[in-house]
Amino acid sequence: MANGHGGKRLKAGRRKGIPNKFTADLKAMILGALSDKGGQAYLARQADENPTAFMGLLGKVLPTTLQGDPNAPLKLVIMTGVDRDEPGR
Repeated sequence: MANGHGGKRLKAGRRKGIPNKFTADLKAMILGALSDKGGQAYLARQADENPTAFMGLLGKVLPTTLQGDPNAPLKLVIMTGVDRDEPGR
């Protein structure tokens, strides 16, 4: 066999769920910068001053799956600002 291990791959690298050093360092730097800028108060200001960016951040950190009570299903309401009950439509 070309790899010298009977055709079996060796398990190398990190265990599942362990971030690489670069990812861990980058996360620590981001959290450090957030702390330096005031943490939660800074994020609250960003929600007011930069709502589009803030909502993008929420989209990245919130879970992507919504779960509801089977006896009280979730309802999706889309508000467009267009009156759909206009006469003659």
